[in-house]
Formats: sequence, C-alpha cells, structure tokens
Amino acid sequence: MKITISKSILENILIHAGPFLEKKDTSQITSHVYLNVSDLKLTLRATDFEIGYEVVTDKINVLQEGSVTANGKKFLDIIRILKDGNINLEVKNEILYISQAHSNFKLPTFSHSEFPSFPTYEGKARISINSLSLIDSLKKITPAIDTNNPKFELNGALIEIKQDVINFASTDTRRLAVVTLQNQSSSELSVILPKKAIIEIQKLFFDNIEIYYDETNLIIHSDQYTFFTKLINGKFPEYSRIIPKEIANSLILPKAIMIESIKQITTISTDVKITFLNDLILFESLSDDNIEAKTEINFNTGFSTPFTIAINSRYLLDFLSSINNSEFTIGLNEGNLPFILSDENFKTVIMPIVI
Repeated sequence: MKITISKSILENILIHAGPFLEKKDTSQITSHVYLNVSDLKLTLRATDFEIGYEVVTDKINVLQEGSVTANGKKFLDIIRILKDGNINLEVKNEILYISQAHSNFKLPTFSHSEFPSFPTYEGKARISINSLSLIDSLKKITPAIDTNNPKFELNGALIEIKQDVINFASTDTRRLAVVTLQNQSSSELSVILPKKAIIEIQKLFFDNIEIYYDETNLIIHSDQYTFFTKLINGKFPEYSRIIPKEIANSLILPKAIMIESIKQITTISTDVKITFLNDLILFESLSDDNIEAKTEINFNTGFSTPFTIAINSRYLLDFLSSINNSEFTIGLNEGNLPFILSDENFKTVIMPIVI
C-alpha cells in the first residue's frame, strides 16, 4: 500500500475513529485502525466490537493498493504533529511508514486479515427517518440516559417505531425524556441503543442516511460513513405509565429568565426550591450549609395559594438547553408528584425532591 493524503483529511478521519478504539490493551487488534486502499479509494475502519466506524474517501493519490492496520492513537499523535500539507503512507515488510518532507515515522502492524469483520446491511430491515430529526431527537434524550446502571437497558435509549410515530425514550429513574416524531412506517420495532453509540451517531451524521437493523445490530449508512452498534438485550420500562395522564395546573414559562434564575441559585446549591406565588416565582437554594441563595421573577401564575416543588437543577437545565422555543410548558399536580416539562414533541417527566 502506498498513498498520499492531505493532513487535514487524515487527521479528521482519525479523530472520529478515536472513540471506537480499544484504549487499555494495545496488544488487541481493536486498538488499531484498519486501512484498505482499492479502486482509488481509502477505507478506514475502527471498532471495539460493540460499536464500529467506517469512512470512505477518494481524496487520495494512489500509488499502490493494499491493506494495513496501525495503532489508532499513535497514528493520530504522529499526524497531529506534522505540518499542513500532504503526507505519505507506505507499507513495507509489515511496517507502516509515515513521511512528510524530512520527517519519518514507523509503526508496527498486525495482520490485517485478523481485523474484525463488520456486519453488512444487505438483507436487513430498513428504517425510514430524516437524519436531522434523528439527531435532534437523540440530543434531547441523551442527558437522561443512565450510566453504569445494573439494569443494562437503562444505560441506553429506546427507539420505538410504530405505524405513524417514532418514540425516543430514556430514563435514569429520576427523570424520563421522550421525543415523539410523526413518521409513517410499514413495520414496527423496538430497539435499545447504548449511550456510547448514541453520542457517536450525533458526531457523524448530518446528511441523508439509511438505517438497517436485525436482532443484534443497528447500522447507519451515509455516502461517507457507515456506523454499527450492538443493541442492548433487555426490556425497556413501560415509560408511558410514568407520564401523568392528568394535569391540575399548567403554566407557560419564559425559558431565558428561568435559566438565568436557576443558574444564580446553582452557584450555591444543585438542588433548587421553586415556589409559585400568585404574582411571582421564587427560587431558593437547598443546602445543608449555612449558605443561602434566593431570587425571584415577577410572573402571574394564577395560583391562589403557594405551590412549591424541589428539583435537581441539572434536570431542568438539561431540558431548557435542548429546546429552541423561547417558552415552555410546565404541568404540575402536587409538590411531591412527578411533573412534566413540555416543548412541542419533547417531554421530560421529573421526580421532585421530597422536602
């Protein structure tokens, strides 16, 4: 294999490959990236067996076809320190030579035939969804995905496809985030995607995409990238039961002022007590120390008696940072019961702190 490629293109490809590499054990072939040059194109792959990334580019000058693997982190470290311009890659005697002007580097390789194979999308069922809608939905529910929960299904998000809607749902047991999209589908399915996969999908895809799936894998394909993830094998909670069916009090609140007020309190305390009075909303810190923060905004709530909820401020700020509108709706029943934050097709149900 022998090619010339610009630094900017190769560096960008290797940066995207980073999260897919085995980090701890460099003796594993999954700590390597796989490169194949054929038909005037470079294909690069990276995988940790759970998720995988493939990119194809024709922005190279091919002198000789071939395949090779190399440690992905060290490869990127070398490319980063080189100057802008073209870089030469050549494989000789199972060594990858990297050169530019007077700079030369050598990286050992593993047998490229031992690199893990990727699942193919041929013959798999296909999901139809707009890529921008997919990315926007995943961004909104990502903060509510749990981490290191012994119930593996909570370490991912549910994608539930029905004939006329697609539901995206995630929960860390203290809150539930749900996005509902209108979407016509000829088939129905329910899959759970790992959090790591969801984060990487948001980085890679902005153009038209095709999504394929089977019982174990989900594959996303675009003109430049192919991504796969193993699905979480489990049963996602019946999240619709958590969403309150009736709302006693509903308010439309200004996003910017709410964010400003909550952030003032979070300089002292993560937990915030919010009291709705008739003509104002009061924000107070909840702290064990003898430190206090308090602010208020003038707002006609319509409450004849004070109504108080206590909340982890991060849950509210995560929701508010995910919406585009200048206002949102809060639905309240009792101070110790779950309440709903809503914006168009996005809902977050939050369990309040008992005070």
